[in-house]
Amino acid sequence: MIRTMITVFYDGKCGLCAKEIKYYKKIAPKGIFEWKDITLSSKDLEKEGISLAEGLKSLHAKDANGRLHKGVDSFILIWKQLKYWRILARVTSLPVIYQIANFSYKTFANWKFSRLNHCQLALQQEQNS
Repeated sequence: MIRTMITVFYDGKCGLCAKEIKYYKKIAPKGIFEWKDITLSSKDLEKEGISLAEGLKSLHAKDANGRLHKGVDSFILIWKQLKYWRILARVTSLPVIYQIANFSYKTFANWKFSRLNHCQLALQQEQNS
C-alpha cells in the first residue's frame, strides 16, 4: 500500500470525537496522518477556507493530493488507511449505504454542534465578525 500524508481536522473538545481520534491514532500506521485539533489552533483549517464553526460541525480531512473531504468522506479516507477498517470504507462507499451514512452523520453532527458550548461560541464569534 502506498503511504500518503492525510491531514485530519477534528474537534478535540468533543468527548466522542476526541475518543474516536485517539483510537485511530493508536491503530494508524506511522507517517500517514497528521492530526490537527482545531480547538487548539484553527489556523491550518482556516487556510483551507473553512471556518472554525464549520470545522467543529463536521470532520474534515485533506488527502495527499490536497483535496478536502468532509463528514463521511473524511471517515472513508481515514478508514481506507486502517487495517480491518478498509472493509467498512468499501461498504460505506456503496451508493445506498453512502447516502444513509451521509444523512445519519449530518444529522448527528448538527445535533452535536447545537449542544456543545464551544461550538455555539465559535458560531457566535463567526456571526459577529
